[in-house]
Amino acid sequence: MSRFCLPLAAAALLCAPAAAKPKVDKAHEALKAQLLAHISELAGDGYEGREPGTDGESKTLRYLGKQWFDIGLESGTNDPGHAWFTPVTLIAREPERSRAVFSRRGRLLFLPTGSTLVLTSAKRSLLENAPVLFVGKGSTVPPRAELAGRIALLLDGGREGSERQNELLQGGASAVLTVLDSERTLENVSDRRRRLGYALAGEDLGGDLDAFITPEGLNTALAGAGQNLAALQALANSPGFAPKPLDLTVTLEATTRETRINTHNMIGRLPGKRPDAGAVVLMAHWDHFGRCAPNAVEHEICNGAIDNASGLAVLTETARRLAKLPRLDRDIYFVASTGEELGLLGAQAFAENPPLPLRQIVAAFNIDSVALGPAGQPFAIVGKGLTPLDAQIAAVARQQKRKVVEGDAINIYVRRQDGWALLQHDVPAVMVSSSWSDLARVERFMESDYHRPSDVVKPGIELGGAADDVNFHVALARWFGDLKRVPLTAK
Repeated sequence: MSRFCLPLAAAALLCAPAAAKPKVDKAHEALKAQLLAHISELAGDGYEGREPGTDGESKTLRYLGKQWFDIGLESGTNDPGHAWFTPVTLIAREPERSRAVFSRRGRLLFLPTGSTLVLTSAKRSLLENAPVLFVGKGSTVPPRAELAGRIALLLDGGREGSERQNELLQGGASAVLTVLDSERTLENVSDRRRRLGYALAGEDLGGDLDAFITPEGLNTALAGAGQNLAALQALANSPGFAPKPLDLTVTLEATTRETRINTHNMIGRLPGKRPDAGAVVLMAHWDHFGRCAPNAVEHEICNGAIDNASGLAVLTETARRLAKLPRLDRDIYFVASTGEELGLLGAQAFAENPPLPLRQIVAAFNIDSVALGPAGQPFAIVGKGLTPLDAQIAAVARQQKRKVVEGDAINIYVRRQDGWALLQHDVPAVMVSSSWSDLARVERFMESDYHRPSDVVKPGIELGGAADDVNFHVALARWFGDLKRVPLTAK
């Protein structure tokens, strides 16, 4: 170590160690610059927030298409009629009509105006004169014989409401009517649920009725039978509670307005030497929310710099580096998916109409919101323990002299990224990123810029971890694309 000396007196010197200059990894810095260029472009105002079915989509796909073509990728759609871009049609549904009619022994009951709300994911759902079964807090699901043909009356307190509702519907209930007897109000539910809902065109949307009633409305409905909400709450809290039929029948009806959105997945491919040996899939969603704050004074666009222009940048630069290396045994597919923000719909469309049989996908790696952490962080596996990939990913980490986070705390986000849609079709899919290795760091992003107009390219945007992710995904693709490392029998 070098030292520098300053004279303090004629006969004395004070010597101190000189500060070592940090070693600059020029390749790493160049990669960060390339990532920043992609993110700045795709998160620019000219792309208008990359909303599906808009000019922002067209600009996004043209930019990616040129990048991928220049890199040397081929079309991966395996469809001569739709080279590079696979059409995906989405249906947007907005709640329109809501009707709930209560009666007792054929006599109509008149509830206060605005005391009920009925919703559906279908174009129209109708349930007429169904009897009501009080199920308390829904801690246990009654036998199907008790639920079949009935409306389950559910108290709002207890476990997560949507989870209990789904269990009751799967158990045989014709509908669920939730009493808003806790912190939620009908206004809260209406504000949250009256947004557009999305699904793939042609998908079986079901016709489940999701109904809500205020305490005042329920007390009015029960008054003629000498009952009230307080009595039902006491019954639900009593030891040995059993579901109780109520002297009520209800007609529920809900309708929606429908809009079709034509959008696209983009698929590129690096062909391998043995295409019959399966493939590796790398995926990142391109879409965001467009003009998400139309009444904003200063900035109305949700640019999606981190979510997910950063993922597209990592996907593109991973492709660039793999294209320069010797051909692997397996094909490598690169997927820029649409509709992730609307419910993982582009990934679902990919799984339902894949360019190759799903059973041939050896491994799929999703890339999402990766411009969060500095260089040198350990890697986290979102989806750890849910696929056979963990041991092989750990082997790649050892090869690269990197660490993998122990535990699966980050799996709280596994259902909120495209890999989950593939997992539902038995494709081994995970998300591996150094930016997701610190749960507190991820949550800070979720609580600040996530899905807000403030997710823009800011001075000092952290791209060290994103550059690490590029290098690690290159290593993952090379490992899983190698028949010697991952034979045909290993999946």
